[in-house]
Amino acid sequence: MNMELTLQQIVEGIPKSLLNASDKDLEGFQRIIDETIKLREAHRNLQQLVKSFSTSGIQRS
Repeated sequence: MNMELTLQQIVEGIPKSLLNASDKDLEGFQRIIDETIKLREAHRNLQQLVKSFSTSGIQRS
């Protein structure tokens, strides 16, 4: 799904609370985003490992 947004659509979607947030609040929000990205990448990696393992033809006893 490739959804292209205009700058205006992006700005309109930003909550006022985020626009008025302090630097400390934004740093915390950025950490949450960073960890969410890491978690999503780890989940993808785990899915690939499971898929690879299940299709590897390893004999199970």
